[in-house]
Amino acid sequence: MSFNTFGHLFRVTTWGESHGPALGATVDGCPPGIPIDTAALQHWLDRRKPGQNKYTTQRREADEVEILSGTFEGQSTGTPIQLMIRNTDQRSKDYGDIAEKFRPGHADITYWQKYGIRDPRGGGRSSARETAARVAAGGVARAALDTLLPGVQISGYMVQIGPHPIDRARFDPAEIDRNPFWVPDAQAASDWADYLDGLRKSGDSVGAVIEIVARGLPAGLGAPIYGKLDTDLAAAMMSINAVKGVEIGDGMAAATLTGSANADEITMGPDGAPVYGSNHAGGILGGISTGQDVVVRFAVKPTSSILTPRATITKSGEAAQIVTKGRHDPCVGIRAVPVGEAMMACVLLDHLLLHRGQVGDGPRGRIGPA
Repeated sequence: MSFNTFGHLFRVTTWGESHGPALGATVDGCPPGIPIDTAALQHWLDRRKPGQNKYTTQRREADEVEILSGTFEGQSTGTPIQLMIRNTDQRSKDYGDIAEKFRPGHADITYWQKYGIRDPRGGGRSSARETAARVAAGGVARAALDTLLPGVQISGYMVQIGPHPIDRARFDPAEIDRNPFWVPDAQAASDWADYLDGLRKSGDSVGAVIEIVARGLPAGLGAPIYGKLDTDLAAAMMSINAVKGVEIGDGMAAATLTGSANADEITMGPDGAPVYGSNHAGGILGGISTGQDVVVRFAVKPTSSILTPRATITKSGEAAQIVTKGRHDPCVGIRAVPVGEAMMACVLLDHLLLHRGQVGDGPRGRIGPA
C-alpha cells in the first residue's frame, strides 16, 4: 500500500495495523531544538485512547508512546522522529465470524477489491486505531508551534451528534473537558448521553460533526491555487477514518448567503492591523490565512461495525447476514476530536515552515501609511 505520508516540509508517515504488534509514525522535518519528550506527547494520546467511558470502544489500550529516534536530552535534533505505540489488548477472535463477509459501510470490501488481501482483525490498516499515530505526530507539531508561534491555540469539540446539534447560544468552552462528548454545551451533553445510551443498547451507531478552531495565527500562511491552506486542511480532515464531509468557515451554508451578507467587512484597528466584522471565510481567503480564527468542521459517519443484522455478501459472492461482535464505538466521532486537533497542528506547522521558506518571518505587505 502506498500513500501513507502527508505534508510538504513537515512530513508524517504512519504505519501499523489495528491488531499488529504496534503502530506508529515517522515524523520528518521537525526543526531542531524543539522541547519534546514522551510525557508531552502522552498528554495528547491520553485524550484519544479508548475505554475511557461507556460511549467509546471498551478496548483497553494504554497507548503509551515510545520515542525511538530524533531527540537528544529532551530536544528534537532535526532528524526523523520515530514514534511507536504498542498494541496490548487485541482480541482478534472477535472477528472470526466476519473473515469471509464484508461489513456494509466498511472499507473491507474496497480493500479486498483493490489488493486481494484483507486483514479482518479490526479492519487492519483501515481501522480508526491508526489515528493514534496521527495524534502522537500532532503532539510533535504542537510542540514546534508552541516554540515558533507562541500563543497559537488549537481546540476541538463536537457540535452535533446524529440529528442533534448544540445550541450555540449556550456555548461554553469550559464545558468541553467536563463531559465525555467534548461538547461546549452542558444541556447538549446531558441530552446526548440519553440518546447514545439508547443507540448503544440497541446495537446501533450514529455519526457526528466536529469543529476544530485555531486561534492566534498570523496572516499569510498558505499560498494561492495549489498550495492553499484550506486545501491541505480539507485533505487532512478528509483522510481521517470515517470522515465524509469537510467545510471551512460557513462552508456549505455560504451558498445560501448573498454577497453582501457573506463578505467579511474590514476596518482598520487601533493597532494598525485589519479588523474583520465577521468570519464567514473561516480565517482563510484565497488559500491564505487572514489572522482570524481558522475554523474547520468535518462530518463523521456512523460506525460500520454494529450488532444490528445487515445484509451483505461473502468473498465468494454468496448472500449472507452479518453482525459484528466485539468492542466498537457507538459514535466514533467522539474520539475524532483529538485526531482533528492533531491534523490541524500538523498542517499549520507545515504551512508555517513553507511560509518561512518562501518569504521569511515577517509580513510582506504593509497596510496603512508607510
